[in-house]
Amino acid sequence: MSEFLNPAKKPNNPQFSSGPCTKRPGWQLDNLSDAFLGRSHRAANGKAKLNEVITRSKEILALPDDWVLGILPGSDTGAVEAALWSLLGARTVDMLSWESFGQGWAIDASRHLGLNDARLFPADYGHLPDLSAVDFNHDIVLTWNGTTSGVKVPHGEWIADDREGLVIVDATSAVFAMDIPWHKIDVATWSWQKALGGEAAHGMLALSPRAVERLENYIPEWPIPKIFRLTKKGKLIQGIFEGSTINTPSMLAVEDALDALKWAEDIGGLPALIKRSEDNFTIIDEFVKNNEWIDFLAQVPETRSTTSVCLILADNRIKRKSKDEQSLIAKKFVKLLADEGVAYDIGAYRDAPPGLRIWMGSTVETQDIIDLMPWLSWAWEKIAKEL
Repeated sequence: MSEFLNPAKKPNNPQFSSGPCTKRPGWQLDNLSDAFLGRSHRAANGKAKLNEVITRSKEILALPDDWVLGILPGSDTGAVEAALWSLLGARTVDMLSWESFGQGWAIDASRHLGLNDARLFPADYGHLPDLSAVDFNHDIVLTWNGTTSGVKVPHGEWIADDREGLVIVDATSAVFAMDIPWHKIDVATWSWQKALGGEAAHGMLALSPRAVERLENYIPEWPIPKIFRLTKKGKLIQGIFEGSTINTPSMLAVEDALDALKWAEDIGGLPALIKRSEDNFTIIDEFVKNNEWIDFLAQVPETRSTTSVCLILADNRIKRKSKDEQSLIAKKFVKLLADEGVAYDIGAYRDAPPGLRIWMGSTVETQDIIDLMPWLSWAWEKIAKEL
């Protein structure tokens, strides 16, 4: 048998992108035939559709009854920015970052909002910062799961129950795939195009009663852009959290989000979603254990993401090369798989160390992960032959 003979079977679905993520199994465009198109999103039926996204999301995630959840423009980025612009400045803020998006939020707080007393806690890709160093008299901002580093916080026990500040969490690649301890945080954001494979441009913002109290009793020193405004005359704009969006949403994307949420309910809700993602991770975890040439970017097993899995080519011949050379090798690896129609969009994020990033969320079928593994070995054999 030729050492470069293609594996016998390809994944049925080669879409392993970390965003937009693959559609749920069985998805078809016809599923969106009930979309409320050509009408105002403020009409009764349009608003009802938007509110249904909110209520179904709250139910699946078991969001506490006293929390509010709203739809915002600008995807997860818009939701995070609305939280930062509207909530920060009342206290010193501790900005935790260990990947590109967390680094972006830290820059926004310190440079664009001008919070000179912001404390920055950065960590290199593959690692977490020292969580014990944060001060819970301060506000805390973090990404629960580092989409571009494959590093997650292992749990919420490190977060103080008697905290004075707010804990603001970018959870876009964690919700619907990981168990979020809502009592440990105060704000969470996510987008439709991550864990449930929805369409882009819409974000979700979840606020605890403590966060709402901050909004209604604190006015930042800076002007807040209209698309980030969450209060009016000192009171929360309730309509945002009932389906009256700040700007015009795509009702086709709304229908797609509803399709994904209904699928999630049909398969067993959050426990089933988490299990599917964890089952997917188990396959690649076993593969990494059995192949010395590949490794997780995340150094500590308990911090390894079960959704955005980031990998490095760990062979010593590659480690000895420059970063530019490593990047070229990783890109060649990715291209080999894409050219075969085996895996699309699995290159590491542009700011991350060279390697692979494979989405393992619940919309990915475990059999597709199983079928992908021999192809990783096939691509490596081709690469290694030239080293």
